[in-house]
Amino acid sequence: MKTIINDWKLVLILALTLGLAPFTPEPHILLDIRWVLGGAVGMEPMNWFDLILHGTPFILLIRLIFLELKRRFFSVEEEK
Repeated sequence: MKTIINDWKLVLILALTLGLAPFTPEPHILLDIRWVLGGAVGMEPMNWFDLILHGTPFILLIRLIFLELKRRFFSVEEEK
């Protein structure tokens, strides 16, 4: 049974829509990441929630990529 977090199409659509919204003038996730890398001075709980909301699709996408690479290159192959 395919679960939602393992569905490539859904996770990719989430990353491209929710993860990058709003698209102009630049994706909101980039502003949040810069804010955290700059020391997160002045970040309130709502800003942290916003970072988690926009970042979760990318975390799921990275997880799927890692699992696929692991399956392709590091799986134990049966020899016989």
